[in-house]
Amino acid sequence: MPANKNRKDGKSSDTVSRLRFPKKEQNEQFGIVTQLMGANQVKVMCQDGVERGCRIPGKLRKRVWVRVNDLVIVQVWDFQPSKADIKWRFLGNQVEWFRRKGMLEGLSI
Repeated sequence: MPANKNRKDGKSSDTVSRLRFPKKEQNEQFGIVTQLMGANQVKVMCQDGVERGCRIPGKLRKRVWVRVNDLVIVQVWDFQPSKADIKWRFLGNQVEWFRRKGMLEGLSI
């Protein structure tokens, strides 16, 4: 029996199957990472034109690596609108799809 027979071979497809959209009723919006500040803190320029201090929650901390100029979904805090949590990070082909559909207005990518 061959070893690692259930392991994927690392090939990625460029097709976009399902995308996560920001949920407006949960105060989510698109944002671009502008600065990594350390200790799981980043600065994000949000779609409404406000730069917010965002934190990377433990669920995403080691699984998703966030870099400068990444497109992310942020959830603005209800009690402190100058801060937010990062909920999702998009890949390059997904960013292109959003750009072609005109959904990234207000962001400079």
